[in-house]
Amino acid sequence: MRLRAVLFDMDGTLLDTAPDFIAVCQAMRTDRQLPLVSEKLIRDVVSGGARAMVAATFDLSPADPTFEALRLEFLERYQQHCAVHTCFFDGMGELIADIEKSGLIWGVATNKPLCFAEPIMHGLGLAERSAVLVCPDHVTHSKPDPEMLFLACNQLDIEPSSVLFVGDDRRDIEAGHAAGMRTAAVRYGYIHPEDNPGNWGADVVVDHPLELRAVLDRALCGC
Repeated sequence: MRLRAVLFDMDGTLLDTAPDFIAVCQAMRTDRQLPLVSEKLIRDVVSGGARAMVAATFDLSPADPTFEALRLEFLERYQQHCAVHTCFFDGMGELIADIEKSGLIWGVATNKPLCFAEPIMHGLGLAERSAVLVCPDHVTHSKPDPEMLFLACNQLDIEPSSVLFVGDDRRDIEAGHAAGMRTAAVRYGYIHPEDNPGNWGADVVVDHPLELRAVLDRALCGC
């Protein structure tokens, strides 16, 4: 079936949200008169969520009695500063413009809670351009379950087989396949050093957002 829409994961795929996560982590350390940690240390575990970032930032196990208070502080700080440094990955702005010019629709399906995802979309002026935003708040099961992707297709009134789903985590590719979508894995996202997107079974793997142009051209032709 000819491609009609592109759905993106948010963190590490559509947007580079790590700078805001890193800023929060470093601020928490600074307030405790602790030295800053390597930005890479935090970036490498972004896909693991708040728990993974707090654990890396403070070298703590989630079982530590101080951990939960740190996690809640992290989330509170991030709520207030989630769209300060976040931006498109290099080339993604041009890709989105190309998608819009081609007549395709695009949207976001993310495991990021709505309380963070929605302000980011509005802050970057993307809420008005995106056709759909689906978060865990809208479903019972998050990715890798396909429920989120089925909901997006239902809201867009399109068949999953006419959608390309793009993500930077194995969960994205598994969800896309389970939904019957074509899938693209990106290497530029928040990939754990020991992981390899080439092993996720995606239909295509790209190193840069603009490499998706050729993928879209082929899909628009029904290739």
